[in-house]
Amino acid sequence: MAEILFPALFILLALGIPVAFAMAISVFIALSLGSSYPNLVVVKEMFAGLDSFPLLAVPFFILAAEIMTGGAVTQALLRLAQSLVGHLKGGLGHANVVSSAMFAGISGSALADAAGPGTMMIRMMEKGGYDRAYAGALTIASSVVGPIIPPSITMIIYAMQDQQVSVGSLFMAGVLPGILITLLVLVANARVSHVRGYASGDPMPSVGEIARIALYAVPALFLILLIVGGIRFGIFTPTEASVIAVFYALFAGMFIYRSLKLRDLPNIILRAALTSGAVLLILGAARAFAWVLIIEGIPQYLAQTIIAWDLSPIVFLLAVNLLLLIFGLFMDPLPGVMILVPILAPISLALGIDPNHFAIIVIVNLTLGLTTPPVGSLIFVVSSTVHLKPSTLIREMPPFFIALAAALLLITFVPFLSTWLPHVSGF
Repeated sequence: MAEILFPALFILLALGIPVAFAMAISVFIALSLGSSYPNLVVVKEMFAGLDSFPLLAVPFFILAAEIMTGGAVTQALLRLAQSLVGHLKGGLGHANVVSSAMFAGISGSALADAAGPGTMMIRMMEKGGYDRAYAGALTIASSVVGPIIPPSITMIIYAMQDQQVSVGSLFMAGVLPGILITLLVLVANARVSHVRGYASGDPMPSVGEIARIALYAVPALFLILLIVGGIRFGIFTPTEASVIAVFYALFAGMFIYRSLKLRDLPNIILRAALTSGAVLLILGAARAFAWVLIIEGIPQYLAQTIIAWDLSPIVFLLAVNLLLLIFGLFMDPLPGVMILVPILAPISLALGIDPNHFAIIVIVNLTLGLTTPPVGSLIFVVSSTVHLKPSTLIREMPPFFIALAAALLLITFVPFLSTWLPHVSGF
């Protein structure tokens, strides 16, 4: 069936069919033309892929992010970011990056980062004299931290595929790599701003003003501590944390910021439902796709082949980086995790690579695929926001590609970045 499955998938993707439908249809075609299995198996496997208690965390985290966005949280984080770095050269660009990192601690999604604070910052940067294409490219790069700084939807899915890690340990493992990526994108923005003369648009605020703005943003930032701290100290599970995040978001929006009204909730719930439906449809289709690979013996064959090569851990990680970067050109992170992790994680464990370290390498690699054509979802989300062709945005990306590549290499070859916090946190 594999000789039918992969060509069918690539043809459907080339025709512009959404990833979830392309995977499900390619499985139907493979079963119809290359096996005696009934097509009903596809539906069964898709349902089995979604029949999971930990997976309930995904729609609740998405709903919490939507509520916090509707409850003036995004504006609070933008004001805090701008007060901290807005007075520097290229300050609006720096504020874009910092606000994305802050919002990542709420949304867990790169696309939510780009569509939320990213959209607002693009408008602010354009009014401040920045080129619109550059503002869009910076937003694409800064949104990468969405699935890396906890909480992260991708990490929840990864933990379901690899029993050697937990959601809590991955949340802790993603903190330092997320900060590293943020810092390197800030450096890239500073360099471009110096060359192009993007000056600061704001005077440096007083300490009292910064303190006042920070105090206003504390309820938003507290959600991050609530989620990570609650999971770390065993107060609640990741799934329970997602439900608590929803109720906290409602409380903060209605009673602290007082910008969230009951009449706003139907639209917020509808947006969260549509996003959750799209994510879960991808996961279900990926489960059916992975099932075909398993019954064909492809994961076992690849694992045996790679082990027979007797690669050193360094060479293996280089090969994995190359494989995942290529895979990310054509596939979103969530199906990539479901298809590749059951193959690669056992091999990395056999080579003595820390499971949390390897998980962050995989997640960062696949997330970078969101910034690269032809499938890069971040490119198309931002393209629709700034009303520019994707090719125009891509021409502005090289400085950020260099920064992201440097971050990936450091994360790959400095395990401390991914293993220290899980270790000191007791995971």
